[in-house]
Amino acid sequence: MTGRDARVVVASTRAAAGERPDTTGPIIRAWLLERGFAAPAQTVVADGAPVGDAVRAMLAERPAVILVTGGTGVSPDDRTPEVIAPLLEQQLPGLIEELRRRGAATLPSALLTRGVAGFAGGTFVMTLPGSPGGVNDGLAILDPLLEHLLGQREGAPRGEHGAPSDG
Repeated sequence: MTGRDARVVVASTRAAAGERPDTTGPIIRAWLLERGFAAPAQTVVADGAPVGDAVRAMLAERPAVILVTGGTGVSPDDRTPEVIAPLLEQQLPGLIEELRRRGAATLPSALLTRGVAGFAGGTFVMTLPGSPGGVNDGLAILDPLLEHLLGQREGAPRGEHGAPSDG
């Protein structure tokens, strides 16, 4: 792993075509930078297979984190979970369950998100909704957990990285 490297993928056919601005990638990138990650500009791709292609290329670079925004709804071209899930060796469904729960407290349609989270090798990968509110909910969930997740994957003893020890 190259340390504190992170990548951001924006799944949006319209943003990739220049028809609308990317409103979520900059939020994620700023959050990563604030936490000490090196995060180059987000990669914006069309929905569907291009998302999987982008993530596979990034996995070859072995960053610590890849966050994907968009393509997690129920529109016909929302295929992000389908292209990301096969890349994950270990899934963490609780993160997505919490994302749905938190979002639904203010927006019932948050229950429709179909994201995935987990590890592909040493890289933590999580999909987030394509809305600023959904992204902010996801980042709030990750905030107290990300260091612990990465430390655990690297083999750190329990209790390090701010997580409680269970004895």
